[in-house]
Amino acid sequence: MKKSIILSILLGSVLVSCNESAFLRETPEDFMSTSNAFQTESDFEMSINNLYNLTRYEFYGYDESKPFDYIYGTDIVFDGVPGPTLRHSNMLAAYDPTAAIPRVHWNNLYKLIAGANTVIDRVETMDFSEDVRTLLTAKARFFRGFAYRTLAYLYGGVPLELHEVLGAKTDYVRSTREETLEQAKEDVKFAAENLPDIVDVKDGEISSPAAYHLLSEIYLALGMNEEAKNAATEVIDNQALGLMKNRFGSRATETPGDVYWDLFRRNNQNRSAGNTEGIWVIQFETDLPGGGSSTADLKVTGNYLFERNCSPYTGLLELTVNGKKYKPFNNWPCGDYTGGRGMGWAIPTKYFSNTVWENDFYGDIRNAEHNFVRHFKVQNSAVVALGISEIDVDNPPTGLNIVVPARPLFAYQTKCTTPYNHPDEVYENKATWKLKSIAGTTFTDQYMFRLAETYLLRAEAYLNLGRKDLAVADINEVRGRANATPAQEEQINMDYILDERMRELGIEEKRRLTLMRTGLLYDRVMKCNPYYANPETNGDGVGMQKHYNLWPIPQSAIEANIGSKLEQNPGY
Repeated sequence: MKKSIILSILLGSVLVSCNESAFLRETPEDFMSTSNAFQTESDFEMSINNLYNLTRYEFYGYDESKPFDYIYGTDIVFDGVPGPTLRHSNMLAAYDPTAAIPRVHWNNLYKLIAGANTVIDRVETMDFSEDVRTLLTAKARFFRGFAYRTLAYLYGGVPLELHEVLGAKTDYVRSTREETLEQAKEDVKFAAENLPDIVDVKDGEISSPAAYHLLSEIYLALGMNEEAKNAATEVIDNQALGLMKNRFGSRATETPGDVYWDLFRRNNQNRSAGNTEGIWVIQFETDLPGGGSSTADLKVTGNYLFERNCSPYTGLLELTVNGKKYKPFNNWPCGDYTGGRGMGWAIPTKYFSNTVWENDFYGDIRNAEHNFVRHFKVQNSAVVALGISEIDVDNPPTGLNIVVPARPLFAYQTKCTTPYNHPDEVYENKATWKLKSIAGTTFTDQYMFRLAETYLLRAEAYLNLGRKDLAVADINEVRGRANATPAQEEQINMDYILDERMRELGIEEKRRLTLMRTGLLYDRVMKCNPYYANPETNGDGVGMQKHYNLWPIPQSAIEANIGSKLEQNPGY
């Protein structure tokens, strides 16, 4: 089932690529073009599958850096290799209107919109049943609304294009942020009302609950809190969904482990694995055409290099004892709890690694050692003979060649890797868990929406409605599954909800979208991430600025729009 949808994504990519490259005006008879590409329901489904592919490409597979623009420059991680714009280190350069960061995401999201518009317009011309037309339109409108919602959070108001563009158009004007979100709301609401239930779709396909989850978030962005609460309730009350509370899946009998750990193990994310918590799961199939991940080459477009970014580069660590240098992790890269082939780029802030856990450091399973590694077992027997069998991030031994946390050593979440379970093809020596240099991909499906987040969205709506009693009840549903101490009503405010999202979702979350949606990016960075807040550590002499709550409109889009003026965001 999963392989069939992955192969359809590949075929959809090819189909749309042919559409875009067609240029002859004669009536086509034996080659693909825009005038003969959409003839059957299957043709439209392949185009829908390309929308899945474009989504995966933007958020997970573009390259080794762009998918992680959603966590760098926020309150959750900072750059382990200061200097380049790739990880938002020099924010002044990273957010320049001519820079790659604002340009690439703008272009990717508008490609998603263009593909959705083609389906929406062309399906109306087809002699399909009303049910088929409605379903195809609902799928396309979900992706269009998803893209406009993302653009609104990142850039504010953007040009709205609701039809297939068949010729050059250079007179776009910006809508307001509210107008952009209203369009996203209308698209996603239509999808929520017309998509099938989650029990009636394949793994990885969008469903009515996925749309209601997204709709709840958009309602929050619009200040429509009653509607946000109701949309989230549609998801939470769905009998086919529920938080996972017992061990399950491919490694359920292993210790150490718990249900939270199980959520992120290979092959455990989908309903076919018994997971009732995943609402929309992005599909990866290793070494299958169109599958999105490859063991043959680290930097194949599509690989989600989560492990590479978010686990430490322990191979760089050195320890000096009695004047002699040792490599504590001389088996690097290693597919154990040292983090695989991490490059140590995304170092958790002290706020994320320590502060948010202070009230329940040992009780909350999300902070357990196998979920958030802080003790690294030494591999070098010569170091063990010296009486050093592990290196504790919070209490490191003297003689290290770094000040912790740093690129070679920091606490990290194991959801970014697959300890003792990488694909066989990336092991150099599986007996010692030694990995090849081509490792670094995270070979698991990825949650775009998960039910725990839906509870936290509804808690946010309840907070805004002045119902802290109901907000704390939803938060405690999530905390209860984690065996965490229950939150108290008097604790609940927006900062607490953002902290709880950090605890539950961590590096899994597209954190930038949450902070830009709420307008709290600047506030949270200044509070939680001194690396970006401080002009000296940031390296640009400026540091975090209030106008970074929105990215700039790309200069390339402004210059191409010669028929009208595309206004730039303030501060750029």
